[in-house]
Amino acid sequence: MKKIRRSVIASGALLLFGCAEPEKVAEETKQDTRPDFNVMEDVNAKKQAFFDFLRPAVVAENARISEERTFLLAIQAQTHAGQSINPSDLDEARQLGDSYNLELTEDQLTEQWLNKMLIRVDTLPEALVLSQAANESGWGTSRFAVEGNNFFGQWCYTPGCGMVPNARSEGARHEVAVFSDAKQSVHAYFMNVNRNRAYAELREIRAQQRASGNRLTGLKLAEGLRRYSERGQDYVSEIQGMIRHNKQYWQQG
Repeated sequence: MKKIRRSVIASGALLLFGCAEPEKVAEETKQDTRPDFNVMEDVNAKKQAFFDFLRPAVVAENARISEERTFLLAIQAQTHAGQSINPSDLDEARQLGDSYNLELTEDQLTEQWLNKMLIRVDTLPEALVLSQAANESGWGTSRFAVEGNNFFGQWCYTPGCGMVPNARSEGARHEVAVFSDAKQSVHAYFMNVNRNRAYAELREIRAQQRASGNRLTGLKLAEGLRRYSERGQDYVSEIQGMIRHNKQYWQQG
C-alpha cells in the first residue's frame, strides 16, 4: 500500500501554533518571489496574482490529504472484507493518527477509529481556503503576511513564537505565528481546520456532504467557521460573500 507522509505541524487551541523562528523569517521573506501586493492598483490583477500565488500550495495540500484518505479507505475496505492489516500499514495508520491528534492505542484498527479519522482527513475547497486567506491577510498586504508569511491569522502561545499584535488586549498572551514561507502557512491552516475541535462543525458538515454524495463547496463548509473569528456568523457571511463575488477565479469548489 502506498505510504503516507506524516504532518510535522503541531496543533494549538483556537488557532494553530508551531512555526518558524521569527528572527529567521525576515531574511527568508526578502528572498520570496511573491508579487508585491501593496503596489498593485488594478483590483482584478491583484486578485488574480494573489490567488495564483497561493493556489499551488492549496493544490499540494489537497493532494497530500487525498493520498492519506485513499490509504485510510483502502484499510477500511480490507477490514470490511475480513482481511488482516499488515504491520507496516498499521504503523503508518498509527503515525497518521498522531498527526491528526487521534491516537491509535490498540494493536488493531477499529471501525470507530477509522470513521473518526475519515472525518478529519479530507480536502477543503480552494474557494474557501483562498477566500479566507484574502480576508485574513488583506489580500497579502497585512504586516503578518508580509513579515511572517501568515495568511490566515493563526496564533501561537509561546513567548517569542511570533509577532505581538499592536492592538493586543492587556493581559493577552497570544502572538501571531510566523512561517518560513507561504506553503507552511497553508499547511498549518489545513491541519488546524482538520483537527482543531473549534472546527468540528465544519468537519461534520463536510462528512454529511460526503455521505449524501454532494460535491464539497466552500459556501457550504463556510457554515462551520463560526468559531474562526470573534465575529461569528458575520464572519461566515463575509467569507461566503467573497466566495460568491470572486467565483470567476475558482478552479474548483
